[in-house]
Amino acid sequence: MNRIEERFQRLRQEGQKGFVVYIGAGDPDLDATHDLALAFDDIGVDVLELGVPFSDPLADGLVNQLAAQRGLDSGTTLGKLLQTVSRLRESSGIPIVLYVYFNLLHKWGLAEFVQAAAAAGVDGLLVLDLPPEESGDYESLMAASGLCPIYLVAPTTPPDRVELIVKRGKGFIYYVSREGVTGMQQTVSDTIGPMTRIIRQHTDIPIAVGFGISNPEQAAEVARNAEAVVVGSAIVNQIAAKGRATDLVSTVKTFTANLINGIR
Repeated sequence: MNRIEERFQRLRQEGQKGFVVYIGAGDPDLDATHDLALAFDDIGVDVLELGVPFSDPLADGLVNQLAAQRGLDSGTTLGKLLQTVSRLRESSGIPIVLYVYFNLLHKWGLAEFVQAAAAAGVDGLLVLDLPPEESGDYESLMAASGLCPIYLVAPTTPPDRVELIVKRGKGFIYYVSREGVTGMQQTVSDTIGPMTRIIRQHTDIPIAVGFGISNPEQAAEVARNAEAVVVGSAIVNQIAAKGRATDLVSTVKTFTANLINGIR
């Protein structure tokens, strides 16, 4: 069983909700990414999403766009990121998902990349701009390497397409609770309850809800309708504020621990 599936199985058995963290890989550098990942593992983060720096991150709001640029500026590449994941695997079993745009995989070679990601210790891929209808042999390659293809459902996804998407996903379904791009919001979307009910009509794999969650109260509210909560921009914002400061990891660790306390 894949590490993502194992983690959600354990959470279900314990009656707990999951907490998923998104950060930009290589922001401010890959050593910081490594150390932050260890800190997240230490405080009980269930899945770590690493955003692969890309020049045109169309699904991302300003906070994550700037993180991607900082990752590019620090020299982060897909190959160097896989090396960092391999180093992480020497001391951490935290489930890792790469949040990535398809152009990067296409340039590498899809089959070769999936094998390389699995060998490095990656557990799943969330390819932002690869709809299942156009995925070709992506899912069979992922299955052969033991990786989970994570798919997105949005508030605007029609019910018949929800059924198609969720039956193709593994690990968890990522429900994007707001239209538009990533970013912090003042309130929780009112689409979460109705859309998670529609998703559950077609699958029993966990649902993780993200986009706009930025404080413990919002995390707790979202967790009532989902198996996991995803927080990205609010944590990325903390990283941006600290940069290369010596207390970067400790500050982000404390901030994230407070968010986790909101759901447990």
